[in-house]
Amino acid sequence: MTTLEPATTLPSGGDPQAPLATDNLAALESEAIHIFREVAGEFDRPVILFSGGKDSTLLLHLAIKAFWPAPVPFPLLHVDTGHNFDEVIEFRDRVVERHGLRLVVAKVQDWIDDGRLEERADGMRNPLQTTPLLDTISENKFDAVFGGGRRDEERARAKERIFSLRNSFGQWEPRRQRPELWNLYNGRHRPGEQVRVFPLSNWTEADVWNYIAREKVDLPSIYYAHQREVYLRDGMWLAEGPWGGPRPGEEVRERTVRYRTVGDGSCTGAIESTATTVEDVIAEVSASRLTERGATRADDRMSEAAMEDRKREGYF
Repeated sequence: MTTLEPATTLPSGGDPQAPLATDNLAALESEAIHIFREVAGEFDRPVILFSGGKDSTLLLHLAIKAFWPAPVPFPLLHVDTGHNFDEVIEFRDRVVERHGLRLVVAKVQDWIDDGRLEERADGMRNPLQTTPLLDTISENKFDAVFGGGRRDEERARAKERIFSLRNSFGQWEPRRQRPELWNLYNGRHRPGEQVRVFPLSNWTEADVWNYIAREKVDLPSIYYAHQREVYLRDGMWLAEGPWGGPRPGEEVRERTVRYRTVGDGSCTGAIESTATTVEDVIAEVSASRLTERGATRADDRMSEAAMEDRKREGYF
């Protein structure tokens, strides 16, 4: 989260494709900044979902650029499962303090403590985020909610418009989504309805990392290779934590790993990796044939329609 001046073209190093890649990033950046400014003009109470992960960090970086030198005119919202990685929460708080931002935190534990939610038998809290999210949106009367979802992540997200209309219960209704011809975004909504906004819709994981490299965006350290004690479950390396594990027969081993995505520690797996720099990560992502959610998120493996089911309930 460092460079706020207009981006410059990096040396191509003799690669004839480098200028094309730079033009692509410039176009994606321009589109995202346009979306932020459109929302600022159309809505009364927008908010940015911010967890400290790479996509939400990129989202905030683009918001800062969109309104620079004025401050970002929206607060941030984090639905905290209580099962987050320490490095990510420390990074989140550091970024908020650095930029003088207002952070609203909805803690899943508060909903469990007062009986509005019940702990799941499998210990996963990612599926429990929907109720705190919807309650907090309603309590604060947020009418536009920015998220870092990308269409390449998962099939349900590929169906999304950039402006995703949600009903008064926060639910996604595919038939009510509006066409977005010529980059025209319709933010019209009735009282109580909301619009989820996805400025990164047209980005890929490779685009995200190439932009992070170009802009020198700071990220939590767990996105890069490090030593961690993990255990293998369903083809994923999971870390020990307050969420429990390992189960009998699951051996804890020290491995050199990194995370492609971060979320609830009970269902977010690491991958074995030696990528310690942005350039190393870009090379690794370019060679991968699995999306980061497909490779490392157990909550998306609960069923083939797991993400779509959660979206219909009000999740992102």
